[in-house]
Amino acid sequence: MYPAYTALRAAASEFYSIPPDQLLFCNGTDEAIHVFIQTYIDAGDELLLLRPSYAMYRFYAEVTGAKIHEIDYPAPNFEFPLEALLDAITPAARGVIISNPNNPTGSATDQRGLERIIERAAHCPVLIDEAYFEFCGTTARPYIAEHPNVFVSRTFSKVYGMAGLRLGVVFSQAANIAYMHKAQSPYSVNVMAALAAREAMRDQTYVRNYVDEVLAARTLLCEGLDRLGIRHVPSSANFVLSMIGERAIEIRDALREHSILVRDRSYEIPGAVRFTVGTREQIARLLQELERLW
Repeated sequence: MYPAYTALRAAASEFYSIPPDQLLFCNGTDEAIHVFIQTYIDAGDELLLLRPSYAMYRFYAEVTGAKIHEIDYPAPNFEFPLEALLDAITPAARGVIISNPNNPTGSATDQRGLERIIERAAHCPVLIDEAYFEFCGTTARPYIAEHPNVFVSRTFSKVYGMAGLRLGVVFSQAANIAYMHKAQSPYSVNVMAALAAREAMRDQTYVRNYVDEVLAARTLLCEGLDRLGIRHVPSSANFVLSMIGERAIEIRDALREHSILVRDRSYEIPGAVRFTVGTREQIARLLQELERLW
């Protein structure tokens, strides 16, 4: 390992209060997902995923030849399908991947829900993708010490704003991390990402202020959507999935003309648009344009 990576791992060990052999840095969370599947899932193995969710789970599972078993977030509220997932975790399951909170719905399960999933899937590895952890606060990390099947991933792309530098981290027991490291490219983490992440972890005042602003802006957005009569999914992340209906693409394009970029998700949830939450000032401008268009 090169010096910048070694220094990053030491800093992260202190920051996360975890032994350095229990964490692995990756080229974004995408690589973490890829390496997890390569390490623990063989062709024909049953892998449990939720739907809709982050597309790369299915992508890497398909590349591996896994037998994908998807459990749907139930419409219209898209709440976390805890009981359905628990029912699906049978001895045939060879792995489970969930995003908590989930992208694109913003839905999340609570601490007890995570515990129930981990205990039900004690016979197979479980990856909890916590890309939006800072906006939610619920984490599976405490279960790593007692449960050898638990893996937790985090990213520097969201709250730290380092998406272009590509850096993610996986936490698990040391033996698991050693296995994953064998499947990882030695050129995975670039020097600039390693240097930037060390500085980012030091500035927790910025992170707290940013999260506070986003949570306040999320409340403002939800209140504004309620006033306009636009149904939306309760969110534990830094975005809100809204049901715009048949005008979803029209609204997306009209907002783009005013330099407001939103994510059309109607290709998987008919009529859905995802609004990323920025500052309160930005959300006020979004709501002003939505009111004009609506």
